[in-house]
Amino acid sequence: MNLYNLIIQDKEQVNLNDVFLSKSNKDSLIQLIKENTYSKELLEYGLPVNNKILLEGSSGCGKTMTAKAIATALGKNIIILNLSNIVSSRIGETSQNIKMIFDKAGRERCVLFLDELDQIGKARGSDDKDVGEMRRLVNTLIQLIDYYPENALLICATNHAEIIDTAILRRFQLKINYEMPSVEFLDSFYDTLLAQFPEDMRIIERKYSISFAEAKDHALTSVKAALIQKLEAKETSRS
Repeated sequence: MNLYNLIIQDKEQVNLNDVFLSKSNKDSLIQLIKENTYSKELLEYGLPVNNKILLEGSSGCGKTMTAKAIATALGKNIIILNLSNIVSSRIGETSQNIKMIFDKAGRERCVLFLDELDQIGKARGSDDKDVGEMRRLVNTLIQLIDYYPENALLICATNHAEIIDTAILRRFQLKINYEMPSVEFLDSFYDTLLAQFPEDMRIIERKYSISFAEAKDHALTSVKAALIQKLEAKETSRS
């Protein structure tokens, strides 16, 4: 398989301030960015620089946006890889594909973002042969994480950290948990999102107990419906 067919092409630039984060998560990410900005100076003092990060929690709560924001803040390119797209029926081929991606990211000193890390843990066969092959795949991933260069960043995301091999989880120096946003947090998100539209289009029925991604889809759909209604009313008045 062509290497570039495995990578999700996404050049979106995201500012960290545009990602809705809890204070503790934002503080942790600012510290991470500063560590990697001053990595040379820290290493001169023998201080380790965190460059292997696990983002865990609910889907649609900002994990991918966070990875993009870190890359933007550090002025690094980002390689986005969804592991559900790379797992092959031939486990050896999957290991080779992952190694190629890691090698590319290391050479380019960029941010490597692996989404749905739990796909590695989920893909367990029912017979001994499959289990043995999956163990070799996990071992390959552990080695790639261990030898990932200090001047590049590895960010992994999962909605199901509980099913990931514990040996992989131990490799991450920083773990950040994403929870479903509170009512207050969602209201702030809605206010910011709707501020770009005319005042009469900002009045929508707000949904709660949903992720930021779901809230954005709902809000924009409501705004589009309001705009279309206005356009149809104009056409009717002309005729």
